[in-house]
Amino acid sequence: MRILAVDPGSKRIGLAISDSTGTIANPLTVINHVARLLDAAAVAELARSNDASLIVVGQSLDDDGLPTFEGRRAGRFAEALKTQTILPVVFWDESFTTQEARSARILMGVSRRNRQGHLDSLAATVLLQSYLDANPQK
Repeated sequence: MRILAVDPGSKRIGLAISDSTGTIANPLTVINHVARLLDAAAVAELARSNDASLIVVGQSLDDDGLPTFEGRRAGRFAEALKTQTILPVVFWDESFTTQEARSARILMGVSRRNRQGHLDSLAATVLLQSYLDANPQK
């Protein structure tokens, strides 16, 4: 069972995909934000072309477990995505995924100069791996 993870942002949308066993997350691509419905259609097409069975959308939550401003934006994106696919769409807490992705680059020994750039697909990978670890596939 392959799972597609989406880390929606206001400028870019990071995507990651699991292996066929639903165990290991890998970066897939980054989509530049155009419009919610067009972005959702692009994500739905990537899910279809990668044989995903589930789409996990990252949603940031505050200390009380309620969606933040960005989390509410992710909720609206997920609703648009549901109109574009028959696949199940679930939320997963994405708080701190970008910071974890940044830390991972440092731990991998990537030089400061080469760490510049976007972390969107790596953040989606961190999000997906968190989901996979908490929800082992049978």
